[in-house]
Amino acid sequence: MQQGQFHLYIPADVHSSSHQAWKSRIHNLIQSPLPWRIINRQETNERSNLGDSLEMLLSTKCGQTAFRDFLKSEFCEENLDFWLACQEFKHLKRPEKLTQRAAGIYEQFIMDESPRQVNLDFYTRHIISQSLQQPGPSCFIMAQKKIYGLMENDSFPRFIQSEKYKGFLDAAYKPRGFRKHCKALKMKSTGDLIQRDSKPISLRLSYKD
Repeated sequence: MQQGQFHLYIPADVHSSSHQAWKSRIHNLIQSPLPWRIINRQETNERSNLGDSLEMLLSTKCGQTAFRDFLKSEFCEENLDFWLACQEFKHLKRPEKLTQRAAGIYEQFIMDESPRQVNLDFYTRHIISQSLQQPGPSCFIMAQKKIYGLMENDSFPRFIQSEKYKGFLDAAYKPRGFRKHCKALKMKSTGDLIQRDSKPISLRLSYKD
């Protein structure tokens, strides 16, 4: 060995193990899906599941809007509006708010000759009217379940066979088109539905907060 020169000795087994480790890491990197692919796959799965059930459809703002647009064409959008009002009502805590909202929902959707009366039997309407003095968060649960069942068994099967659903689903597979489609549906609504951020649709009921 000449003066001033040196050589680093690496045992063969160390060099081999290091090489194998890098080779393994590169292989895993190639095989692992990229983050954007994971996000796109999740979005695709969510969109493809929109027609699996009414529950899945109503879990999205655009699903709510599309379904209401269909119900409106069948002159029964009050069913969804009532269901959404009940969803909002269940999360109220203050007694005075519960009393106010309960009266508003009853007057708009339940009492005889109400402007947007939903299809409930006499017994259910009577039970609700008796609870209006001191309504709790579960005041409308029985009625809400019945209207949900009506939509699930009657309106929803027709919706997923309709042209409105096909247009909604086609737009769901195109993210930008999906947003435009949802925006168009919102603009088409009559103004009694408002969606902001991730909150559910809220209703303009006939009472003041």
